[in-house]
Amino acid sequence: MKARPSILLACLTVLILTGSAFAQERGPNVAAQREAMQKLAFLTGRWVGEAAVVRGPGSALKIEQTEEVQFKLDGLLLQFEGTGRNAEGKVVFSALATVAYDEATQTYRFRSYSGGRYLDTEIKVGDHTFEWGYTAGPLTVTNAMHLDAAGNWVETTDAKFGDNPARRSFDMTVKKQP
Repeated sequence: MKARPSILLACLTVLILTGSAFAQERGPNVAAQREAMQKLAFLTGRWVGEAAVVRGPGSALKIEQTEEVQFKLDGLLLQFEGTGRNAEGKVVFSALATVAYDEATQTYRFRSYSGGRYLDTEIKVGDHTFEWGYTAGPLTVTNAMHLDAAGNWVETTDAKFGDNPARRSFDMTVKKQP
């Protein structure tokens, strides 16, 4: 005697296939993603200036910071490549980061890579501003960027450990190059 599928199983299969076909038909709204990414278009280009990095007790390390920012994937991804050099010209900091718009959640995602570490977090995008942060155990890190009145990119990162007050760990001001 042959086993027959139940009506319930057949209905469930039809629902799954219909839902899957609908999801594939709709696909991503690439135009909406590109439009959302345009809020960050002001960052594209080459930026150069000074930064200070605090890695522990003592004085801050002064560096010359360069930020190369460009759209990739036909405007769907914004790529940042940051390089910091000390007074002797030696690279002491390098990072690569990307920002993309997630239309499903209507949020921007920030992914950065530096020194063998990576971060994947939400980034809040405003009018010529952005903010991101994360918590790792007792450590809370917040980062804020804005354009000042002269059009310079000003960015700061503060770190707070437990109940201690937040301390500035990064301070950068870079100017867009012609």
